[in-house]
Amino acid sequence: MSQHRHHHQEQHPEGASEHWWDARYRESDRIWSGRANEVLVRETAGLTPGRALDLGCGEGADAVWLARQGWRVTGTDISGVALERAAGHAAEAGLGDRVDLQRHDLAESFPDGKFDLVSACFLHSYGDFPRERILRTAASAVAPGGVLLIAGHAGGPSWDPDAHADVRFPTPDEVLAELELPEGAWEVLLAAEHEQPLTAPDGRPGTRRDNALKLRRLGS
Repeated sequence: MSQHRHHHQEQHPEGASEHWWDARYRESDRIWSGRANEVLVRETAGLTPGRALDLGCGEGADAVWLARQGWRVTGTDISGVALERAAGHAAEAGLGDRVDLQRHDLAESFPDGKFDLVSACFLHSYGDFPRERILRTAASAVAPGGVLLIAGHAGGPSWDPDAHADVRFPTPDEVLAELELPEGAWEVLLAAEHEQPLTAPDGRPGTRRDNALKLRRLGS
């Protein structure tokens, strides 16, 4: 399920463990592109930097990018190997003091605190990974006035549209319903699908339909 432009906290069909993910990251010196997710860059433009939480931070591209914009970032991932790489990238950028990296299996534990931005980019799963419950916990971690950004795929890539047919890719409206948010407590800023350019494995240009849900928690 990995792609050039995105980081995902994928799950193995039998439920990925820390050891499975550590082995996955050890397959290569770099699994992801090293660039921040474009939807994160686009949808956080204009937000006042504060405290941010990056769920499934992987090798740290989003977390480091947010820190460069002035955010104080908590990044979490199931893989200790990934977190070591993220710490190295943050240190190389001179931002180690702005990025707090924590290992969590989000099905079992979650970072403490309230955040002005909670980002869950491409947090898809196989098996029993409880994505809906995790996203509800993510919403509860947003401070009043803060933003929750959830980005996901809408299907397979153009060169293999039936890829990952066993993975459910909910629409933004379905994600919103599954969050079970209190009525009148949140403002929907974005709920839309968009086309994402990608590079196919053979080097040819391709696309994939992605979607994004962006919400602001009301209050101050």
